[in-house]
Amino acid sequence: MDANTINSFFLVGALLAAISVLLSPLSSRLGIPILVVFLGVGLLAGEDGPGGIVFNDYSTAYLVSNLALAIILLDGGMRTRVASFRVALWPALSLATVGVVITTCLTGLLASYLFGLNWLQGMLLGAIVGSTDAAAVFSLLKGRAINERVGSTLEIESGSNDPMAVFLTVTLISILASSTNDVSASQLLLSFIKQFGFGALLGLIGGWLIWRLVNRTKLPEGLYSILVLSGGLMVYAISNALGGSGILSIYLTGLFLGNRATRSKHAILSVLDGMTWVSQIGMFLVLGLLMTPTDLEAVALPGLVLAFGMIFIARPVAVWISLAPFRRFQARQIHFISWVGLRGAVPIILAVFPMMAGLPHAQLYFNLAFFVVLVSLLLQGSTLTYAARLAKVELPPKPEPISRSGVEIYPASEWEIFVYKLSESKWCIGEQLRQLNMPNDTRIAAVFRDDQLMHPSGSTTLKAGDTLCVLAKEADLDALSRMFSEAPEKRDATRFFGDFFMTMDVLLADMAVVYGFLLDEDHQLMTVGELIKEQLGSSPVVGDHFMWQGIGWIVSEVQHGEVTRVGIRLPTQAE
Repeated sequence: MDANTINSFFLVGALLAAISVLLSPLSSRLGIPILVVFLGVGLLAGEDGPGGIVFNDYSTAYLVSNLALAIILLDGGMRTRVASFRVALWPALSLATVGVVITTCLTGLLASYLFGLNWLQGMLLGAIVGSTDAAAVFSLLKGRAINERVGSTLEIESGSNDPMAVFLTVTLISILASSTNDVSASQLLLSFIKQFGFGALLGLIGGWLIWRLVNRTKLPEGLYSILVLSGGLMVYAISNALGGSGILSIYLTGLFLGNRATRSKHAILSVLDGMTWVSQIGMFLVLGLLMTPTDLEAVALPGLVLAFGMIFIARPVAVWISLAPFRRFQARQIHFISWVGLRGAVPIILAVFPMMAGLPHAQLYFNLAFFVVLVSLLLQGSTLTYAARLAKVELPPKPEPISRSGVEIYPASEWEIFVYKLSESKWCIGEQLRQLNMPNDTRIAAVFRDDQLMHPSGSTTLKAGDTLCVLAKEADLDALSRMFSEAPEKRDATRFFGDFFMTMDVLLADMAVVYGFLLDEDHQLMTVGELIKEQLGSSPVVGDHFMWQGIGWIVSEVQHGEVTRVGIRLPTQAE
């Protein structure tokens, strides 16, 4: 490769990346996922588009996509809270295993019928498109206020279901590539155990080793993110080399690091956020370049039937069966989880496997995987907001600081500075600092007024427009934000949590005097807290609600897994 070729490569690559970034605002204006914009830029730059770039190097595309996916999963794992596992682990694992198998089987049977494939070939196509994509799910759910049980289930499922899809794809390729089309049950069981067992074990061990290394090594701040990233990629590669699931390993590595007191965590997350965007842009650009749109014409109509069959039949059936043992999910929540079965880069990456193995119909698998991904992103991704509103799983936006940054007081420090700007409507306007009932172990470190730094004391009186810098830990973030910040305005959010609130120790009998409840003997001595447990079970989350005695009861606050406040919503005259 000569200097001119290298220079052209840099120029074209940088130009496509810049175009992708500049066009990204179109996603919100057109109501389509941003990943579709990146994919579209790649398609337009390809041989069928105005760019005319001929790119058919599947091995390079496979390399770029795997590297990008590893970085995305590491970042996604670091941003997933372990507390989410309390309400979503087992449902998510059921979806990631049983759900993928059911989706594979139903989609495979439909593919066999539509394209004249034998049942094993159909199952291979079903396995390729059978898993939800972590990159797509993380991208579309990021920044959205979704019911914790639903959102956590989708995030954990998307981060952990790829190993099952890889296992099924590799197994079916092995069967189809063998002369006897036969693999023993013991071989399947061993492969399954290695994929999940090695993947989980190496991910947790790798996460612990990287965490110890980061906290025990003194480096310039910018190097910690490189250490974490290189360590995560090593875990990913070692797991794959030993027959485990590198995808699962690097996700768990990120999960371990993100839920421990880790040195320079904010700097690491900031760098990973940028690298995740670069990875998504690069991955979808390459996949777009790899695809020739004219190749899709022959499979467009049956491919549309296959995509609709997976979206409207296979995925819902798989979700309902997988979540049947878990009574905590309401029907509308299950419908929403079914709809967010987004396909993304993983099916396209898996579709490269048959091509590299030289299987018959390999090009058909790739074209169909690409087509299904495109339909899924356009149809499901663009209607996500409407689906969330229809299923009533969207929560009002929480008040947040205008910025936050870590304070490296000591290694593995969890202290942060939260910055708030006071609006005229805040209750604390006119109050002195000593009168604020702030959470323990939090301090107002600085006050800015008219862009000038003040020297706050207990007698300092707060005014509208003041900017507060509060020293605290993440555990106090919600309480501080309620005190000093305003939630973004959102349509129909004013009465979401009800007209007024009740604590858990209030007796239903006392409420009955005011609201005319007709209480049976079992409810005469029951408290509000006991009613919540009776109606919602042992693990309610914010936003869970039910109707009882003609009024709405909405969980509005949960601390340490226990409901501490419930909203009461009275019926309107229209209702």
